[in-house]
Amino acid sequence: MEIRDKRIDDGKAFDWGKTSKEYAKFRDIYPEEFYKKIIDRGLCVNGQKVLDLGTGTGVVPRNMYKYGAQWTGTDISPEQIEQAKILAADGNMKIDFIAAATEQLDFPKESFDVITACQCFWYFDHEKVMPVLADFLKPNGKLVILYMAWLPYEDKIAGNSEEMILKYSPKWSGCGATRRENWVPDVAYKYFDKIEHEEYDLMVPFTKESWHGRVRASRGIGASLNPEELARWDAEHRALLDEIAPEKFDILHYGAITVLQKK
Repeated sequence: MEIRDKRIDDGKAFDWGKTSKEYAKFRDIYPEEFYKKIIDRGLCVNGQKVLDLGTGTGVVPRNMYKYGAQWTGTDISPEQIEQAKILAADGNMKIDFIAAATEQLDFPKESFDVITACQCFWYFDHEKVMPVLADFLKPNGKLVILYMAWLPYEDKIAGNSEEMILKYSPKWSGCGATRRENWVPDVAYKYFDKIEHEEYDLMVPFTKESWHGRVRASRGIGASLNPEELARWDAEHRALLDEIAPEKFDILHYGAITVLQKK
């Protein structure tokens, strides 16, 4: 499904379906500490029903399945949901996956204890979805906004790879990450109270192949370039990594968690 949104990449079209297989293979990279930040807050655990928005290939539900919550994952891309179902089945996990935009979801009121939104919150029509998400949550239910990004100004390999993304997608708005609190739109505070947030550093291990795959499975590359552009980027980025990177390395990221509670 091709998406155009003036807020994202200055309206350049992207389609996660174009890179779903690479996404499934290379973007399941959150360290255990990332999930521990959620569990330590008593969220997404046994006895809770959780809705994961923008689930992609189901990375969050699949990695947190062992903690016992009952998960539903939704995503606008049917191809992403297809990969999520395959991976969950391979792991013998009973997770409900639904291909639908967040703006089109329809669940009974007070269906969930927790709603998670990882690496996707900025895509939504917040005026439309915030009251609906509040309705989906039980009294005092939590909306958990999650994010992780490499730090291009502090990590040489990440910085060089980011420069190459911008060479091919100059309007890519995912660039230039620095440590910051997750953004929350003003409309959210009509329905939620912000009860806490935390930002913290993470070292994420890669090989040259897995880092190349991670960058390829990004909005600015795999989800938006045409085949000819992608082939050129692929060759150029591999040559770059051969020049600047060892076979195995860590990339400096930061993680962020923001917890909102239904009013």
